[in-house]
Amino acid sequence: MDYNYNMMNNQQFYNQPPVYNPPELEQPCGVGDWMLTLFLSCIPVIGFILLLIWAFGGGNKSKANWAKATLIWMVIGIVFSIIFFSVVGTAMFQIARQYR
Repeated sequence: MDYNYNMMNNQQFYNQPPVYNPPELEQPCGVGDWMLTLFLSCIPVIGFILLLIWAFGGGNKSKANWAKATLIWMVIGIVFSIIFFSVVGTAMFQIARQYR
């Protein structure tokens, strides 16, 4: 009944194009790209600089998210290392003081 009613009022609801505009999809990184990324991120100073570039420089979103997560894990590791070496250093200093 709705179709006949619309046709009687000369309204064409069924022939309108869709309004949805799909977003442009990003190409995923290939295996070779990930192998190069992991290799370069393992180089001590260059890897840290590249992680900063990949995390905050735009580009591929999956690589940017991976770089941000890696930087967060690096900060967590540094904080735990500082705490660990502070505790162990203090204990070693106390032991060395006892045997003077």
